[in-house]
Formats: sequence, C-alpha cells, structure tokens
Amino acid sequence: MAILPAFARRLATSAAMSLLMALAAFTVAAGGAGTPAAAQQPQPDQGPANRLFVQAMQMIRQADNTYDIAEESRFLKEADRLLNEIVVKFPDSALAVQLVTNQFVGDFDFFEFRSRIRSLVCNEPMTSLCFLHRVAEMLPPVETPITAARWDWLSLAVAYNTIGDTARAKEIIAPFVSAVRRGAAADGAGQDLFVARALALMGQNQLALDITRQIPECSTRIYNLADIAKAAAWRGDMALAGQLAEEAKAYATARNCSWELGLVAQTLLRAGKEGAARTLFLNTVETQFSKFRETKTDCCPPELAVAASELGDTNLALGLLRTVQDENPWTIPAVLGRIARRSDASVALSYAEQVQDLDIRGEALAELIEAALKRGDPTSANELMKRLTRLVDDSAGRRPGLLAQKAKAEKVMYGDDRWRKSFQGSLNAADRASNFVRRDIGAPLLAALVRIETGLPMLD
Repeated sequence: MAILPAFARRLATSAAMSLLMALAAFTVAAGGAGTPAAAQQPQPDQGPANRLFVQAMQMIRQADNTYDIAEESRFLKEADRLLNEIVVKFPDSALAVQLVTNQFVGDFDFFEFRSRIRSLVCNEPMTSLCFLHRVAEMLPPVETPITAARWDWLSLAVAYNTIGDTARAKEIIAPFVSAVRRGAAADGAGQDLFVARALALMGQNQLALDITRQIPECSTRIYNLADIAKAAAWRGDMALAGQLAEEAKAYATARNCSWELGLVAQTLLRAGKEGAARTLFLNTVETQFSKFRETKTDCCPPELAVAASELGDTNLALGLLRTVQDENPWTIPAVLGRIARRSDASVALSYAEQVQDLDIRGEALAELIEAALKRGDPTSANELMKRLTRLVDDSAGRRPGLLAQKAKAEKVMYGDDRWRKSFQGSLNAADRASNFVRRDIGAPLLAALVRIETGLPMLD
C-alpha cells in the first residue's frame, strides 16, 4: 500500500500556532486568578510538558517535509516518544489530560496521529502486520457502549495476538471484556458476544471459562466449551481438552441441549474419545430424524453434518450437508475437507464443483488441496490448485475472498512467501469493492491470514 508523500500533511503549522495562542491564554488566566484559595494552591508547572509538545510538533513538521520514508518514520516515532513522555512524566499537566482523553490540542488530533503511527507498518507493504493494518481500516468502527457482537474486531485481536503484537490485541479486546463483566453486552439468553471464544484463542483459558460458566443458555455455553477445548488441543493440552469435552457432554445432558449434541460429539472426538463420540453421534442422528418425521420442523443442526464427516460416514455427511448448507454455507468446505482427508476425494470434488457461490467453492477447493497434501497426494493437489487458479483468473481479481483462499492454498502447497502477493491482491480488491463488500470481508480475510500464519483453522 503506497504511503502518501509526507509533505501533504499540514498538521504542524496550525498546531504550533494554536499552541502559542493556548499558552498565551493560559498565562493571562493564571495572572488573573486573584482569589486567596487559588493563590494557596500550587499549580503544576506546565513548562516541561509544553516544551516536549513543541518538540514533538517540530518532529512532525520535519516528517511532513521529507520524501524519504525511513526518515519520515524516524521523525514520527520520535514525536510519538515525546508525546508519550508527556503522559508518563507529567501526568498532572493539562497536555497529558488532553492526550490521554484524545482531545484536540489546538488543531492537533492525537487520535489521528496514533493512526498515522500504526500505518508505518505499511512501509513494508508485504508484511503480515501491514495486512492486519489494512484489514483494520476496512472494519466498521465499534459503537460505544458495546452492546452488539463484533466478531470482526475480536478476530482482529486474535490475529494481532497470533502475529505477536499482544499490546494491540489487548487494546482491542479489553473494551469487550469490560462490557461482558458489566453485563452490558449480555442479552436475555446470556450471549457473551464471542468474547470467551476470542480469549481462548489468545491463550486466556481461565478467563474464557470464567465467562462461559456464567452462561446458562445451551448454545453459547456448549459452543464456548467446544472452542476452549479445541484451542487447548491445538496447544497440546489434551487433559484439558478431555475435561472440557466431558463437561460439555454433562451440561448438554443435564439441560437437554439436543441441538448442540453434534458439536459435543466433535469435541469428544477431538479429545481422543472416539467411542463416546460415535455413540453420542448415532443416538443424536436417530433422535433428530425421529423428531423431523414427527414434527416436520428443521431437521438437523449443521454441526451434525461436520461430525458425520469427522467420523467417516460420507453418505450421511453429504445427506446432512444438503439439508443444512443453504442456511449454513460454512459447512460446505468444512464437511468436504474432512471427507477428502479420509480418501473420499473424488466424491468431495464432485460436490464442490456443483457449488454456485464462487467464494465458497474456492474455500472448498483450498480445503481439498490441503487434504490431498495430508494424504500424500501432490499430483491431486496440483490439479486442484489449477482449478482454484482458473476460478481466480475468471473473476479477474475482483473477489477478495477468493484471492484470500488462493493465498491460503499457496501457503500449504509451496510453504514459501508467494502467498503474500495473492493476499495483497485480496486487500487491493477489497479496497476497490463496494462499501457493502468491505463491511463484511474483514472477518473472512482475518480467518484466512491466521490460518496461513498458524496452519490452524482458528477463526474459520
């Protein structure tokens, strides 16, 4: 992403003029304070903070007047250091209060300046940190007070944590955690706004469990336990994964959480409890189909299709998939990828080729490529990559989600950095897309990037 010439910014001049006027006004006001109480109260010395602020404005002016990107970065980082020093060393100063609360100082917008500092990561446009910054710029802002689920922003927090910028991750997720603790984010069903899931993916298991165990509602409680168990298994903590699988099963049984039993079966299987998982799955399928025949209501939860594919029942998995895929399109790549990993690759490919949504078809092909490589079948993987590339070429680079899936497949296929060009292309396509596309594309792009960086479907 190209950085605009620094001289185009005009912050420093007006800010310095406004600062001089503010200092003059402060001097007059201080001289006019004549009450005895005011005279007895020592006023904090504003001079040192003001000097640092003027130095910071001078650094910004120098950054604005250079063509050299490295020099601009150096000046801006020095200005940032000086402004932070005001807050740390002179917290009683008026300037510190204005900076901490993101107030304007004259015409100087500290919030905008911080955004400018963050954008410096894109001096190296092909890095993952730059990719994250560009995705963040697309996301609709979080409305305060927080009362609605924002998986896009929580995904961003998980992504920053995964890439290694834990400070930025905490900055993003902290307001959501506070909202859940205050109860401001919870509706009548106990919705936790995905906060526990995000915390688990960031390694904060105990905090995630503390939130989860306060939720009485079946869906959120079971989903959270499953996600925390999955994250534990990815980190190699199979003891915790097994414990949480049993907890999810016990809770589902006690509360009659029938719709979530497919997810419980997956959790048991992931924890190495295949016998218990298979028994629960078969009983659940029989019960669900009996209810469907009797009541003619919704047949089956989508997680049941995923569980069938994980347990190796291809015909049942595809039958369930046809039932649930219209309302839950995410199940298509999830089910087909699992089927392909168990050597039913031709069946999975035939199904994928019939999918009308190009983004979903592309994601399914990316899953089939990874499955082929895990089966030790590079020939099939190469053929599938050609199909995915043709799909991308036919869209003429206009589908950011499809380009992100190509990037994901390239990482698995080649193991080098060529995926970065495709992912950058997905961001460029998103920048050119409508506001409607940009609003919704953030979470899928983050899911693809985290999958690329970790090899795990953390945000899928």
